[in-house]
Amino acid sequence: MTAAAPALEVRGIVKTFGALRAVDDVSFRVMPGEICGFIGPNGAGKTTTMRICSTLELPDAGDVLVDGRSVIEEPRHARRRLGFMPDSFGTYGNTTIREYLDFYARAYGLRGAARASTIGDVMDFTGLGPLAAKEIASLSKGMKQRLCLAKTLLHDPAILILDEPAAGLDPRARVELRELVKSLAGLGKAVLVSSHILTELAEMCHAVTMIERGKIRAAGELAEVARRHRPHLRLFVRTLGGPAATERFLLETPGISSVRPEASGHSFDFEGDPDGAAALLAALVAAGLRPIEFATRSVNLEDLFLELTEGKIQ
Repeated sequence: MTAAAPALEVRGIVKTFGALRAVDDVSFRVMPGEICGFIGPNGAGKTTTMRICSTLELPDAGDVLVDGRSVIEEPRHARRRLGFMPDSFGTYGNTTIREYLDFYARAYGLRGAARASTIGDVMDFTGLGPLAAKEIASLSKGMKQRLCLAKTLLHDPAILILDEPAAGLDPRARVELRELVKSLAGLGKAVLVSSHILTELAEMCHAVTMIERGKIRAAGELAEVARRHRPHLRLFVRTLGGPAATERFLLETPGISSVRPEASGHSFDFEGDPDGAAALLAALVAAGLRPIEFATRSVNLEDLFLELTEGKIQ
């Protein structure tokens, strides 16, 4: 069976602004149905990379492929297949949601009944249907983000590039937006999404690309990136033997590092395999510490990001 081809493939792109090398030999790929988190500090090159992918900037070197076709040589094809949601977007405050979407649907070439049906579908999907007659100026930040996403979906793009879509949203709006993005990936769309809210990305991303000072620090499936750069297990234990005794036991045990007290127990890194973790649990019992919770911890994207980046800006 032939493996699926990348929906979006970035190949060695370079972009300079004067003496600043904003994007430096960046390469990664996003598969159909995959959500790829694009992570980096401010000034890392994320937005420039996304603008190049979206045909809004030309690279000095390298290329971006959409369905295997160059965005430089065939920008019209790329624009038909891509949907770009910038971190901020212009609106016309005295227009309604329906009027705004109708304007952009016309720009995409939708006509007649097809245009009306498409507008209705994207409003239903984003939950804007009941607000169709409401003026944009009166919308909350969360509703405006939904509107921008609805506009981005009008031409049914196969690839979505979302630049900080959750910026400034309240917790409920962030959760709702996250579920919308996951639903779009479930429809087979490839999604490249940047965000500084790493806990949000960890809950929805299949893959991650980390960038700093224009260079890729890590790229690939989230679990694989974690295994490659952190080959040990992250474990958590809670005992009835007391925090001081538990911490002392962990610190004195070979193969354990990064012991961190938490509200209800201790997390730590363990260099052994699952059999070794089972032996460690038995040792905790034998030491009389009476463990009542012992579990592996999922990948902490924030910790991984801090380990792989230096916190420098260009």
